[in-house]
Amino acid sequence: MTSDTDLRELARRRLKARADFFQFLLIWLAVSVIVVGVWAFTMPGGFFWPIFPIAGMGIAAMFMAIDAYGPNPKAITEADVDREVARMTRGTS
Repeated sequence: MTSDTDLRELARRRLKARADFFQFLLIWLAVSVIVVGVWAFTMPGGFFWPIFPIAGMGIAAMFMAIDAYGPNPKAITEADVDREVARMTRGTS
């Protein structure tokens, strides 16, 4: 069982991850607009190279969203550590 302090710390980390995710979305939008603007002014109708930074940042946004909104990570308790130690020592006997 996790303590109230552990749960509050976990909640604090999740809220920070959500705030960081929204900040990243704004940065992603700004970068996307800038690179598409550069492309449009320098080589309109040419190869759409902005897809690479846009897609790369999209992949990063996906992982940030999973971290912020995905399944709640289980806090590791002392009982979990004890079980893992017991499992590891059984294999080396």
